[in-house]
Amino acid sequence: MGYVTSTSLNPSGGLASAPSAPAINRPNVVAVGTIVWLGSEVMFFAGLFAIYFTLKSTSPALWAAETAHLNVPYAAVNTTVLVLSSVTCQFGVFAAERLQARRAGGLFQFWKWGMVEWFALSYIMGAIFVSGQVLEYATLVSEGISLNANAYGSAFYLTTGFHALHVTGGLIAFLLVIGRAFAVKYFGHKEATSAIVVSYYWHFVDVVWIGLFAVIYIIR
Repeated sequence: MGYVTSTSLNPSGGLASAPSAPAINRPNVVAVGTIVWLGSEVMFFAGLFAIYFTLKSTSPALWAAETAHLNVPYAAVNTTVLVLSSVTCQFGVFAAERLQARRAGGLFQFWKWGMVEWFALSYIMGAIFVSGQVLEYATLVSEGISLNANAYGSAFYLTTGFHALHVTGGLIAFLLVIGRAFAVKYFGHKEATSAIVVSYYWHFVDVVWIGLFAVIYIIR
């Protein structure tokens, strides 16, 4: 918060300083709107968690039998890829904050990467995660666990499927931000703000998945 001072002539003819007043800095509307929207998404996923736990409490034997089909090490590796994509995304935010859209060195000099390179890597890692989930779905369906097979199948695919849709939305947002960086002549604060709010969303879907992974694959 800055301070603004004004001067005026005092009775003796000299300059007198008026009391300093704080300059009000308004919060960014886009960032605030994104945070409010993510708050509604928290409630949405809370409902999915509630559905999962309710069905689990009514069918403990079914859960014990069906969770035995889950490939926990595979899911752990896929989870690690997604979590690391949050790290690369944040490095992209750091580059955007210093208004560096693209790399200032060689392709393998990652310490000189800009927002575009870090976000592109995050996109690739997110795409790997979604592809991994699709492969997991195919394996489970071949073993008889489908969306309409039983209560467990419905709970599993609803919770993980809606999350996968959110991740896909994040991948589209990455492409839009990267494309905008190439489209503008000057990468300024508006473009940096877009990158920052996309990172808010991406971190959110990552945190939600950590909760889902703990509930579905660890606690079971």
